[in-house]
Amino acid sequence: MPILLALAAALLFALVLGPQWWVRRAMQRHAAERPDLPGTGGELARHLLDLARLEHVPVEIAPADHYDPVANVVRLSPENHDGRSITAVAVAAHEVSHALQHAAGDRLLAARVRFAPVVQGFEIAAAVVMTTAPLVLLVVKSPVLLAFQVGVGIALLGVRLLFHLLTLPVELDASFRRALPILETGRFLDARDLPGARAVLRAAALTYVASALVSLVNIARIRRLLPF
Repeated sequence: MPILLALAAALLFALVLGPQWWVRRAMQRHAAERPDLPGTGGELARHLLDLARLEHVPVEIAPADHYDPVANVVRLSPENHDGRSITAVAVAAHEVSHALQHAAGDRLLAARVRFAPVVQGFEIAAAVVMTTAPLVLLVVKSPVLLAFQVGVGIALLGVRLLFHLLTLPVELDASFRRALPILETGRFLDARDLPGARAVLRAAALTYVASALVSLVNIARIRRLLPF
């Protein structure tokens, strides 16, 4: 029985951490500098925005790659903004595609923007519920109430994962209906580089889901701190 439990735990962690590992591997695998490419990720992003008549949307360097629909700005990590690689080019095209969705009035993107603060509120509430659980046990001395509180905390943390799963079509649309055709028809990449770009775009689309899955590991870590 202990062996089966250990195997089950290992399988669970593989399912949770595997997507995050795959996303990072796909990004790193195609991040080698390519002097033969026509420009950096930042230069491509600026060019694509100008072609779409979105000159008012700036391209900035930030710790992580994303499009901010509130500030209406494309942000790229330093390695993708200044890098001349398949990863840099593909990620830049993906983030610009979110700006294109925004400009086109994509309803699902708008819904994601509208509900993102709500999801963040659930995460804050989950942190409060989970961190106060030991105090509840100390004061109330009720394992049943504590178990209920932990269950509520886990449910609140699970909202983030559900949110990103429901809005995954936004990411898939940005990667495969917009970014990939742009790179292919615009000949920003050679045909031999498109499979690599496709892998990076798939990873970009799954980044938020993979990150949300990792939060389940954080749930397990919090659970081990509890005295039951």
